[in-house]
Amino acid sequence: MHSEPPCSKLNCFFCTMNEPDPSLRRAKLGQCFKEMPLRDDQEHVLVLSGLWNISMTQPDDPEFPSLGIFECMAKLIRRGITDQNWLLRGQNIYIPYYAAHIIGSYTMDNPQFAEKAVLSGVIPPLMELLSGKMSWVEQRVAVRALGHLASHEKTFEAVAVHEVEIISWAMEVASNCLEVVFKEFVGLKARKRPKYHCELLTRGHGGLQLQLRKAEEWASQLQCWSLYLLNCFACRDRSLDLICNQEFLNNLCGMWGGLLNLTSPAGIGLLTTLCSYKTGRENVTKLRQVVESLCNVSRSSDDWQNMAIDCLLLLLKDPETRYEVIEIAASSLVDLVELRSLGERKMVGETIAQALLQDYCKIKYGFLKLKSKEAEKSLEELWELKVEKIKRDKLMSEQELKERQVLIGELKKQGNQKFWSGKIERACKIYSEALELCPLNLRKERIVLYSNRAQCHLLLKNPAAAISDTTRALCLSGTVNPHSKSLWRRSQAYDMKGLAKESLMDCLTFINTRIKYDHTKRVRISYYAARMINKQMNSTWLFANAKSKLCVKKEKGAHEYESKGKYQLQETMMRLMDAKDKSFPDMPTIAEDPKAEKRWKKKMGKYGRREKNIIQSGPD
Repeated sequence: MHSEPPCSKLNCFFCTMNEPDPSLRRAKLGQCFKEMPLRDDQEHVLVLSGLWNISMTQPDDPEFPSLGIFECMAKLIRRGITDQNWLLRGQNIYIPYYAAHIIGSYTMDNPQFAEKAVLSGVIPPLMELLSGKMSWVEQRVAVRALGHLASHEKTFEAVAVHEVEIISWAMEVASNCLEVVFKEFVGLKARKRPKYHCELLTRGHGGLQLQLRKAEEWASQLQCWSLYLLNCFACRDRSLDLICNQEFLNNLCGMWGGLLNLTSPAGIGLLTTLCSYKTGRENVTKLRQVVESLCNVSRSSDDWQNMAIDCLLLLLKDPETRYEVIEIAASSLVDLVELRSLGERKMVGETIAQALLQDYCKIKYGFLKLKSKEAEKSLEELWELKVEKIKRDKLMSEQELKERQVLIGELKKQGNQKFWSGKIERACKIYSEALELCPLNLRKERIVLYSNRAQCHLLLKNPAAAISDTTRALCLSGTVNPHSKSLWRRSQAYDMKGLAKESLMDCLTFINTRIKYDHTKRVRISYYAARMINKQMNSTWLFANAKSKLCVKKEKGAHEYESKGKYQLQETMMRLMDAKDKSFPDMPTIAEDPKAEKRWKKKMGKYGRREKNIIQSGPD
């Protein structure tokens, strides 16, 4: 056995880490941190890689923060920005990324470390990275670190000293980062991508597919961390005038984080914060597009449906914004008034109904006029549902209730017959008659009637009415056991309106619901659901708009990024079917029943030819 030769380097970091004497080890480590920014040593990258690992796995260990690691990292970042020759020497180009990441990891959940970092002067070099002095890769870790510093009460003011610059840069990054990442990495041929970006994304392991998947993930994180930093200011009622830029607010609705960042509330989270303050509410209310986007999210399977509802309620409760919002949102919110619970929240529908009807008497008796007749009609319908119909149902005897139930069943059969004979408009009217007669406590019957009528609206090219009816059916069925056919039909309706994200989320929930309640052995996804997911994943691909704006031409090698959302799609499908070998039968389609298909083609006429892609199942 040959012993390793002693290290000849003065103040070698790795030798110091093996020093058995604790006090001597601490003294040597402190000296290492002081000298590291001053020396030219190709092992600096190895040292920072090791420190990065330690900061990720032991973020609460006080040893390195107490010995000057923050000052060391700040100086290394500053040197990388100011000394181009040093940065491009050897592997030094990796150093600013690792240094900013280390600062962010130690300050994430520890306010004491955050105070040390601020006193060590980390904010100015991090701001340099945020401003784009290097690349989007360094921006990602810089905005992450600044977000952590701004999240702590004792260090927020130190960040807020540079309020205007930070807000402006964070808004610019949030708005443009996807285009930048596509232009500078994803949209390039593999051989033209910066080598150190590829290495950082894959940690030296994995090929082109891993590069692209991680690039999507990092780009999404860059946008979400920028929004998080802005939210740190907004939640303290700071810089609202800057953040409430009309163009930015319009863009904010589309910053949803994607399927790769399920834990980030993204744009909807920042909108919720803005709506908590008068300035924010006034600016949001001025933008019809923003209010309409909140309405769409509130009637979808999006994880942040509850936040969209909160935003709209905050706008409705403010007397100065109430009537402008009610003109736009009344018809959407009325569909949600029978929603019992949403996650841990109870009586959500009742809260919405109370907010909408708080001064309805003024409208009813002519003391107040709304500009929108549609909004007035929606409020009138809500009053009928929540007041008048409840009164009538209470006066109904048991015998009358049974007779009404039989009559509703007969009307439903008539509606189904008209539907299958191709008389869609007549079927729609019969379902409406049945709904008028149906007592509120017959929830199952109402679910089916609403869903069947929605199917008619789809054929009649009325997606707005289909969304309204399916939403009502889903509110009645509840979020725990949602009515699967209504989910699928609402997904189709959103697709008809060009709302890809809402369509995708409904379709994924539809598949998840079918998997959840099926116990067979093989996994098989309905062809039409898979086709819808594929279409909407392409439309909601993180870089879809960036690619469109930059007019990137298809050329040889473009298949590397033409896959669009396939990486998100693969992960999503794996998440849906994780650890369970299940399958579910396809939802009944006309094509599965030869007799029904023949009858349909014969009697359906123009609807059968024109709408074969819409109808995947008949009424219940």
